[in-house]
Amino acid sequence: MKKIIVPIDFSEHSEYALKTAAKLAKKNDAELLALHMLEMSDVLLTKSDSEQQQKAVFFLKLVEKKFNSFLNQEYLKDVKVTPVVKHFKVFSEVNDAAKENDADLIVMGSHGTSGFKEFIVGSNTERVVRNADIPVLVVKNELNSVDFGTVVFATNFEEENVRPYLNATKLFDLLGAKLVLLYVNLPNEHFKSSVEIEKKIAEFLVTADGNLDRIDDVAYQADYSVEQGVLNFANKVGADLIAIPTHGRKGVSHFFAGSIGEDIANHSSLPVMTFKI
Repeated sequence: MKKIIVPIDFSEHSEYALKTAAKLAKKNDAELLALHMLEMSDVLLTKSDSEQQQKAVFFLKLVEKKFNSFLNQEYLKDVKVTPVVKHFKVFSEVNDAAKENDADLIVMGSHGTSGFKEFIVGSNTERVVRNADIPVLVVKNELNSVDFGTVVFATNFEEENVRPYLNATKLFDLLGAKLVLLYVNLPNEHFKSSVEIEKKIAEFLVTADGNLDRIDDVAYQADYSVEQGVLNFANKVGADLIAIPTHGRKGVSHFFAGSIGEDIANHSSLPVMTFKI
């Protein structure tokens, strides 16, 4: 991991993200790209009128001053931090910035205890998660440590989840975390027998890894919903983080029947990391 992007809006929650990213940067000798998206109209930026141009320069200078002050933190000492100010649409260009800088991870903070319903549905973080080609780590509060000992990766073991699974194994192996693959067995028409589940998992691992070496890292959880199953299992094993695949612009709801992201973030203090399908 060489570069981590942290979108900054000067809120308390973006500072949670900045602190988390700083810990990850120190652990992996990575560079932080602190990204502020300055929302400024095309008219203000391009109008030839000298007064409009003066206004644009004023706002740019103002945000640069505020940005420098925000980044003047003790916990950022010994971390290479590069401030980046982008214009136009707030947060919509985070993925472009990630591509331009060959970043490995985006770290964002959530807003409030109501979780994904606020910060995923119809929000800036939703747009980042749905458009990002690289993993996105979303934190709800300040993390004391980024030593993610146990990570629960929730998957239905469909072929489309092979890529996010491989990306997750690569990242968490780098971070020294144990990845537990979780299948939630649901009642009614979604129910599968143990034999059916084991066959599905074996086919998935052979397709993804070419072997069954990780078969002992797979767990099943029977529950009434995927959300309940993931949360109950994560609590049972004392997980430090929950990882889920996302389906681009369709978001988390395409993979999970319902909206697992909302319930996980609403009812769990654990950080959530998303991997694009």
